[in-house]
Amino acid sequence: MTDCPPGFVEFLRAAKAATYAAQGDDASVAPALPDSRQLEFREGVFVYRDIYVGMVRFVGQEVVYLGERALWSMSYAGGLAPNVAAAAARPVYAFLRRALVAPSAELPVRGPRELTVEAMHYACNWQGSLQWFEGSESILQEGRAVFALRFSGGMLA
Repeated sequence: MTDCPPGFVEFLRAAKAATYAAQGDDASVAPALPDSRQLEFREGVFVYRDIYVGMVRFVGQEVVYLGERALWSMSYAGGLAPNVAAAAARPVYAFLRRALVAPSAELPVRGPRELTVEAMHYACNWQGSLQWFEGSESILQEGRAVFALRFSGGMLA
């Protein structure tokens, strides 16, 4: 995780834990885009912004600013598997948030490499570093694929 400004990695971890993973309304702000959800976290010189559209299936982008300059970004797209009913979203996304509060120490952009709790199994596979990365994550419930997501991003400067 070289070439990151001092405090960036710690900020990114804190921002992710305080926004979607926390599932509280404290991070919600009026969205800049119609029919979207926008979450923000500010601390010191950094600002984190996550804007996404959709729920069962969704697309979004996270950006970390250093002052007024966009420093880092990650795009993501995913959601419930096509054969999974929308009613299953609540427990699947609750488990996803549980994984997201325990990011990988190597690349703290999503969850850990693996997490299993009862019948749910989360897996995150990625390559790269905070400079430039790509990956995917999935959730299996009782061995059946119920969620998938792809992500990519990196430092912008």
